[in-house]
Amino acid sequence: MKDPPVEPTDFDVIVLGGGCAGLSAALFAAIEGLRVLVAERERWVGGTSAVAAGALWIPNTHLAADAGDSPEQAALYLRHATGGQAPARLLERFLALGPRAVRTLADHSEVRLRAFAHHPDYLSELPGATARGRVLECLPFDGRELGDDFARVRPPIPEFTVLGGMMVDRIDIGHLLNMTRSWASLSHAVRLVLRHARDRLSHPRGTRLVMGNALIGRLLLSLRRRNVPVWTETAVLALSGDGDAVTGVTVLRNGEVRTLSARRGVVLAGGGFNDHPTWRARLIPKAVRHTPRPGTSGGELLQHALALGARIARPPGSAAHWAPVSVHPRRDGSMAVFPHLVFDRAKPGTVVVNARGRRFLNESLTYHQFGECMLQADADGGANTAAWLVADRRAVLRYGLGSVRPGARGLRRAVREGYIVEGESVTALAARLGLPAVALQETVERMNAFARTGVDLEFQRGTTAYQRNLGDPTVQPNPTLGPLDRPPFYAVRLEPGDIAATAGLATDEHARVLRGDTPIPGLFAVGNDMQSAMGSAYPGPGINLGQAVVFAYAAAQALAGQSIAEEMTTA
Repeated sequence: MKDPPVEPTDFDVIVLGGGCAGLSAALFAAIEGLRVLVAERERWVGGTSAVAAGALWIPNTHLAADAGDSPEQAALYLRHATGGQAPARLLERFLALGPRAVRTLADHSEVRLRAFAHHPDYLSELPGATARGRVLECLPFDGRELGDDFARVRPPIPEFTVLGGMMVDRIDIGHLLNMTRSWASLSHAVRLVLRHARDRLSHPRGTRLVMGNALIGRLLLSLRRRNVPVWTETAVLALSGDGDAVTGVTVLRNGEVRTLSARRGVVLAGGGFNDHPTWRARLIPKAVRHTPRPGTSGGELLQHALALGARIARPPGSAAHWAPVSVHPRRDGSMAVFPHLVFDRAKPGTVVVNARGRRFLNESLTYHQFGECMLQADADGGANTAAWLVADRRAVLRYGLGSVRPGARGLRRAVREGYIVEGESVTALAARLGLPAVALQETVERMNAFARTGVDLEFQRGTTAYQRNLGDPTVQPNPTLGPLDRPPFYAVRLEPGDIAATAGLATDEHARVLRGDTPIPGLFAVGNDMQSAMGSAYPGPGINLGQAVVFAYAAAQALAGQSIAEEMTTA
């Protein structure tokens, strides 16, 4: 009987964390010829990235050469979007390295990206904004290419799948909604279902990966083909060092404590502070009780860095990014937290009201702005913190409502369980919600009047390119406005949720963690462990993953450039 292979303990680079940021940093370092290890605390790789949309906001890449964009336009937009509150050197580095990082992935990995044909920047009314070219998405990926490693990819949120685990992206959703009106869409839908049925004969879920799952799958395959070990269920006990420098880590793996050396450095990519009780209490408002993230951002790596003299950089504004969420129990007893990002809240036939039965925001704002509005101090004691998204039956059938899919699939169960509240009239719905009936009726009547003219005189819903993109293009004159006049009426309760961190370890433009204003030799941070280069702003879809990839590239370039000893000599 052969002894099990002895795992190595000496590396050039050790990456702590197996989400998009960590896997990207490991991949870029491996491309540079460095010997790399990835150590992930969880049983799965992917973290929050695996359950996210997987978009990357990176301007001026080769994938969008015909978009008419320029570095100057992107810089202009970000200056306005961040309000001058972002770290200038990080912002400049992000814009400079983004195209190079994406080109490197295209030329040296299995990651395949494409630019959205049309997706306005979130703050599309600002100078420098564009309607196309800056948002990248990952091509669908066949998880079977991973072999046994497929089981190591974190599964998607169940509410974002259909038929018991079949993943769908925006293109698939368009075909599924149109399959009764188009032979091409019907053919696409049939192929999806047949592929999924074959998958379920041999796999616990579908192997056609899209969005964040596809991105993680492609990164993992790229690492495997470069023989980069990815250790899961590996806890970090300490960062080890030589004087002021970080030269390795001590981990607990398979019940054994091991000390590993990193000749060039250690990269922290643990997902940020959001799930650390102390930091959450300090940086997240008490009203934020739920998150759609998988709970993997425990902040342990931040604590190790702080012990070495690092500091948390909190931007002006909020320490996290927000989204409205709704909550309900799943059949297995777990709690589903559904983020209301694009599918329902800005569609015709919907309105959002507070505890007084009145509107308090433009429903077609970005989800981060929506969350900010919910969290703003309210003169009446926080009436906006929990809100109701109200829709008529026509809207629910066309667009869904929260976890209820278009076509009202699952509606009756959702009503029975109390996730969705139903009323035969607006006043009946108000009574069941505990809202003032007169106020809610007046709100609905006012929205119906706005729908007839296409002009929202209260909050200017649907007045920017981004906002109109959230609506239904078949509805005119304003694709975000439609009457609420088809009973029954339905409502789902919205609360503010946190989806990512903006506060993180202070770093320089090379992603080196700072002690005061000086880099700690051998210590890097990327992803949500690193402070956001955007301050507290949210300029476009995929800005967090975009930064994760770009600064992973920056870290790898710095790691490839010099060893820790050389760094200490030149610091």
